[in-house]
Amino acid sequence: MPLRNERPSAVIAEDEVILRDELAELLGELWPDLNLVAKVDDGVAALAALDQHSPDIVFLDIQMPRLTGLDVARQATHRCHVVFVTAYEEYAINAFEQGAVDYVLKPFTTARLATTVSRLKNKLSSEPADLSRVLEQLTGKRAEKAYLQWINASRGAAVRLITVEEILYFKSDNKYTLVVTADGESLIRKTIRELTDELDPTIFWQTHRSTVVNVRAIDSVVRDIAGHPQVRLKCRKEMLPVSDQYAHRFKQM
Repeated sequence: MPLRNERPSAVIAEDEVILRDELAELLGELWPDLNLVAKVDDGVAALAALDQHSPDIVFLDIQMPRLTGLDVARQATHRCHVVFVTAYEEYAINAFEQGAVDYVLKPFTTARLATTVSRLKNKLSSEPADLSRVLEQLTGKRAEKAYLQWINASRGAAVRLITVEEILYFKSDNKYTLVVTADGESLIRKTIRELTDELDPTIFWQTHRSTVVNVRAIDSVVRDIAGHPQVRLKCRKEMLPVSDQYAHRFKQM
């Protein structure tokens, strides 16, 4: 625990750079005395920051590449106070009720984060919570597959909150994934493989190694000159190719 003449320290682990910087900026405004010793973008880097800096507080995104926030929290238990960062409210409520210090939901709000800061200040003089019970429960809930309900995506300098119902399809390149809705396109830093693990497979079908489509957005399936199926969308002009690996899904169409 920090001494009275020491600044409390914190690590932020969040894989979306815009959200990571936004959280750091809001914390700087709400808690100027907080020493933000590291901002990292995956679970392995978060563990390294815990070992290097021994922070008083760690803000952990539950969904991170390499190691999840839950994996990192297992190593952080008893070592520092944990705040879960999540887009899934059911994770957050369980974590808070079972002894995790607090949670913040994406997208962040100043009022909610101010509440978190107040709670953290009150907790700093006490020992960090034992998270073993809540982590066991959250791991079980994760195994029950709570599918993605919304995402935060970048459009220019803004971060949009997009519900999955709005999304027509995802299309990835080497680094980013395009999120296509009826009114435009945004970017996220998630791979198609990560998305297929998080999306409801009854609603989102992979049509190609780089493309996942919302079946509710499909108007029809047509074949090109070579006989390969292509998906025609209700709200967009472009056609989405269907590779041989996924063509069986459209044989009845």
